[in-house]
Amino acid sequence: MNTMMKRMMTMILAAGMILGLAACGSGNAAGGSSAAGTTSGAAKSGGNRLEQIKAAGKMTVATEPYFAPQEFIDPSKEGQEQYVGADIEFAHLIAEKIGVEVEIVPLEFTAVVPSVSEGKYDIAISALAWTPARAEALEMSKGYYYSKTTTGYGLLIRNELADAIKGADDLADYVVITQSGSLQEAMVLDQIPASKEFKKVSSMNDAFLAVQEGKADAAAVSIPNAQLYIDNNPDCGMMIVPDFKFEMNEEYTGTRCGVMKGETEFMDLVNEVIDEMLESGIYEEWYKEYSEYAGTLGIE
Repeated sequence: MNTMMKRMMTMILAAGMILGLAACGSGNAAGGSSAAGTTSGAAKSGGNRLEQIKAAGKMTVATEPYFAPQEFIDPSKEGQEQYVGADIEFAHLIAEKIGVEVEIVPLEFTAVVPSVSEGKYDIAISALAWTPARAEALEMSKGYYYSKTTTGYGLLIRNELADAIKGADDLADYVVITQSGSLQEAMVLDQIPASKEFKKVSSMNDAFLAVQEGKADAAAVSIPNAQLYIDNNPDCGMMIVPDFKFEMNEEYTGTRCGVMKGETEFMDLVNEVIDEMLESGIYEEWYKEYSEYAGTLGIE
């Protein structure tokens, strides 16, 4: 592993610990669900989570529902029905395997991992990438989605800045933004030498809008997710910087989910579902379906 990636891993671990502590002290999370609210009843100190989920008759899923096409809100629906996306379908597939119902718990992104690591909810399914901090906090699953088109992480800018910003070295006079607690945050800290200001927001959509509205100049983004935003908002006046990607080890690729540390029986079942899902190709079908669905709703 090169020196840059070692530094990056150290930063992610430190950032994850800080964010975890901050999230523990928060009250109600975004979407109105209390972190001390509904749970399958398992305490962090003991018990078999899978058996407790079966006893409760439901699996609680912590997610930040603002990341189409994986998880987002259909404003025409209410209650649990409003949460849709490829990851939501995945959650239902796991629950079907167990024989229980699903309860989606909407949270701010920085609260997703801590809420599951502390045993408040059963599983974190929120388009998670693998990071050392998340692997320290959770049992992480196999990767269940790898984009076959444009992959990796890059920069989203306004079209007018195309000649000025061609990579990480061009940001000294510009405001950079990304989602707090994300892998992109660590990439910015480690791989952008200097910026005028570094802003962090709770939602990736907020970062997109900040660039679009001139409140920031460049957003560190997941390229497929940013491309979906551009495709669904053709008049947004933004583009992904061509020929630039943040450096990333192979282990950081792929979308994963996580359960509480030590709950290996539960994770074994989740990985079985992932194997079946990968063999059938159903997740890629969901990804395409919900990309189109989000577009019809005008979801960025």
